[in-house]
Amino acid sequence: MLNFATDPALLQPLVPPGTELDFFEGSTYLSVVGFRFLQTRVLGIGFPFHRDFDEVNLRFYVRRKSGVGWRRGVVFVREMVPRQAIAFIARTVYGEPYIARPMRHSLQLSESRICVSYSWKRAGRWESLEIKAAGQPQPIAAGSEEEFITEHYWGYTGRRGVTSEFAVEHPRWNVWKGEESRLDADVAALYGGQFVESLSAPPSSAFIAEGSSILVRQRSLLLSS
Repeated sequence: MLNFATDPALLQPLVPPGTELDFFEGSTYLSVVGFRFLQTRVLGIGFPFHRDFDEVNLRFYVRRKSGVGWRRGVVFVREMVPRQAIAFIARTVYGEPYIARPMRHSLQLSESRICVSYSWKRAGRWESLEIKAAGQPQPIAAGSEEEFITEHYWGYTGRRGVTSEFAVEHPRWNVWKGEESRLDADVAALYGGQFVESLSAPPSSAFIAEGSSILVRQRSLLLSS
């Protein structure tokens, strides 16, 4: 997870109706996140040859006032997976902006070091996200930037004036803090020219999460305008 402090004016046009930007210590954030889906099931069904796969996404953070307090969530700008069928199902079931590209990953893990990378092929060139860290994963500190980034348990999508919401359930993760990180991509072509300056700067933080079982609930529609 590479996290970049970003001008909120860049994100405001993408905020779904009924939500607002979420801030940490006065800043808004974009994150480039790579991870592995393992033993995936959709609506209880595991599709052969489509259960284990990579994803890389660009996301930012919002919140919504509910009857029981604030729900803190994420909005995805772009999500990449390696197979067209996965992208189609995700667009259909969750309304998310998925695309399919050839992808691969690398994990090098020892008692003292970890290096994780995710790569995708676009326009005939391999682009990548990479983080290196040392030591063992540690609990996330209360009030930290890592807590802000990882403790968003809702997803929001705004399409044609309609906002959908879905819950994401997982335990609190342990993380390695990144010592070296790199995003090698044509940001303008992949995500849009408005994000070039933010994603070309050194990240505010970079870390690797251990991961866990995750449950993504079915989406519900909130409002229209």
